Amino acid sequence: MMIDIGANLTHESFDKDRKQVIQSAVNAGVRTMIVTGSTESCSQKAFELTQEYPEHLYSTVGVHPHHADEYTGETEDLILQLIQHDKVVAIGETGLDYFRDISPREAQVFSFEQHIKLAIETGAPLFLHQRDAHKDFYPIIKEHRDQISNLVVHCFTDTKEALFDYLDLDCHIGITGWICDERRGLHLRELIKSIPKNRLMIETDSPYLIPRDLKLKTRRNEPRHLPHIAQVIAELRGENLESFTKKSSEITKDFFTF
Repeated sequence: MMIDIGANLTHESFDKDRKQVIQSAVNAGVRTMIVTGSTESCSQKAFELTQEYPEHLYSTVGVHPHHADEYTGETEDLILQLIQHDKVVAIGETGLDYFRDISPREAQVFSFEQHIKLAIETGAPLFLHQRDAHKDFYPIIKEHRDQISNLVVHCFTDTKEALFDYLDLDCHIGITGWICDERRGLHLRELIKSIPKNRLMIETDSPYLIPRDLKLKTRRNEPRHLPHIAQVIAELRGENLESFTKKSSEITKDFFTF
């Protein structure tokens, strides 16, 4: 059974058929999904979904860098409250995103450092986002790495240099359907071979990053597409699919401790 470490199931595009989306994923072999928290309200809703679907869902709690300027003392209180629950398995999504700069960079750095502080205090894993910000992102996590239990750079799409920097810090790496994109994901097809088995996890980032090679008539990605992503990764790594997914699931359970 596969585990999707990043599914934005609180997204409004799932409001009309969320139950069916979850069941379709389970039917496809994706028995466990971690619902990403990206704002205060989203994190609260993600947690509520874990209570509604306890057999299949876990969640994270945090503020995406796009919303970093919304970080307040109330945000910190919410993180500290929710991370106490067994179903909330990581702090984040947090990090830096300079691709769009939706929040000012100063606010992004502040929010990022606050999330790190809380992860150190609680011993919780960190669920990280980085896009076009490696030069600032890397020194921050390097400074605090020894105090953080576990961290995963989710939805990795960056360069070989960035990948090796994160691996040198014993970071885990999350790979999405970006690797199935013939326009943007070609460089990942070579890099995927460099990620050690015990550092690699898989995700869909639903409803985003739908695998383009599926040629679907929709732009909404779903967790049920994770087996296809896993198949592509396993083939590129020259591994048996069953062995690859079994190892990935073991690593994921150990990372998030569930």
